[in-house]
Amino acid sequence: MNVTPNPPDRIARAQRVLGWILLALSPVYAWAVVRAPTDSIQGTMQKILYVHPPLAYGAYLGFVVTAVAGGLFLWRGRERDDQLAIAGAEVGTVFCTLMLITGPIWARGAWGPGNWWVWDARLTLTLLLWFVYLAYLLLRSFTEGDERTARFASIYGVLCVVLIPLNYWIIDLVGGRAQHPKNIEGGSLGEGMGFPFLMGNLTLFFAFAYLLVLRWRVGVLRAESELRAWEGDAAR
Repeated sequence: MNVTPNPPDRIARAQRVLGWILLALSPVYAWAVVRAPTDSIQGTMQKILYVHPPLAYGAYLGFVVTAVAGGLFLWRGRERDDQLAIAGAEVGTVFCTLMLITGPIWARGAWGPGNWWVWDARLTLTLLLWFVYLAYLLLRSFTEGDERTARFASIYGVLCVVLIPLNYWIIDLVGGRAQHPKNIEGGSLGEGMGFPFLMGNLTLFFAFAYLLVLRWRVGVLRAESELRAWEGDAAR
């Protein structure tokens, strides 16, 4: 694999900028959620709306990054692209895990006692998505540094990204047989809910971007350190 020495300073600068933006948005997000109106039916439990869908979008975005970066790695063979693919999968899996935790909490409040989980089409497909990318991470962790594995993982990531649009549109595909609520559309939020929902999406997007760049930078630096160590051993 091609390892470009010394990751550009712009990655570190981007990380700092994203960190400051996240720091500025977080208190506004918290304030907006606290001030958001309480749902007349679900009560305070409904405020998971401002966390759960943004987590889903972060999971989707992470796996899309894995596919795009994997495609670039197959094309250019650059270690930096492969590290970005790994970062996307790791951060996407974190967001997907949190989505799978907050979803059942909300479901129990909305669907009644004992309904932590139902084998709804979207819930089942989301669990499958989680297992698919967990398998990707396990593959990478057991065969770290192997170029053939990196190429296989890249192909795997590109092919599996088809689960993202399927997961989003599955409710429409199964018609009224899904217990999961429909996708949020313009005008579907109640009065006073639009701003906190927007802040939730913005804040968690920048949290995703910050973690992605941080993990990417760590991966690139580690790969370069291993390359220098290998070159030093070869020179002796």
